[in-house]
Amino acid sequence: MNKTNAPVIERRRFLQLSSAAVALAGLAPALLAADAKPARKVALRKAIMGGTIGYKGSTLEKFKAVKAAGFEGVEPGGGMDQDDVVKALEESGLVAASVCCHTHWAKPLSDANPAVREVGLDGLKLSLRDAKRYKAGSVLLVPGVVSKQVTYEQCWERSIAEIRKVIPLAEELGVVIAIENVWNEFITKEDEALRYLEEINSPWVKWHFDVGNIIWYGDPIAWINKLGKRIARLHIKEFSRDLAMKKGRGAGFGAKFLEGANNWPGIMKAIDDVGYDGVWGIAEQGGGDSAEGLKDLATRMDKMFAS
Repeated sequence: MNKTNAPVIERRRFLQLSSAAVALAGLAPALLAADAKPARKVALRKAIMGGTIGYKGSTLEKFKAVKAAGFEGVEPGGGMDQDDVVKALEESGLVAASVCCHTHWAKPLSDANPAVREVGLDGLKLSLRDAKRYKAGSVLLVPGVVSKQVTYEQCWERSIAEIRKVIPLAEELGVVIAIENVWNEFITKEDEALRYLEEINSPWVKWHFDVGNIIWYGDPIAWINKLGKRIARLHIKEFSRDLAMKKGRGAGFGAKFLEGANNWPGIMKAIDDVGYDGVWGIAEQGGGDSAEGLKDLATRMDKMFAS
């Protein structure tokens, strides 16, 4: 090599390497994006159903423990001392995600006795007023119960008739009545749920979808896809078919989050796909009887919501 040409050759070599580095740097973000998980469209906020908080203490002490565990919201029951709940919300920093009607099991809107239905309706009205006071925006309602005394058709007709009576109050308060799917032998298919809402035909009546309850009857993803924007709130619950088959149906709820039959990645994708805008994912799960148990629930929910 001619020593006089060496600086020129070295300079060319440097420029070639620099150009290659710039090109690779430009490709890096695209390569990283290709491997990265798509951003979640729906960012669920964690809440917990008040009735499942086994932590001992006053309402305020329970709410503070829930907040410390990493939850943002809580679902109080209807008929509680409003001032006590408001104080606990304010001092703990929690938000009321929903209110659970307190009379719907004992005094169902489907009961054969009109007097019983009236008590149930009063309970729903009170729960709506509670939700307004707590700024919850939604009341969970089990609409009725099919039994030896109440047929499916009677449950359908009576519950709709009673719900229609309270729709004007729901509209006045700005609080949605959200029907929950439970083990009441009523509305076990997603098409039935859609038909029920369509017959009521009110923007103030939507669905409170319980992910765990429905596994015994069908596919949570199919329900989410069918109900879509009609879902006002989500109950987050696990269920194990193995435990149910070995120890009885109710034992299925003994599974911890992420240890049951729920396809959480598929469920989260469905929630994204339908554009769920109810904000909250509300845990109705055992294990919240201690600070450690509450923390475990919150941590597992973070993993589920990120799946």
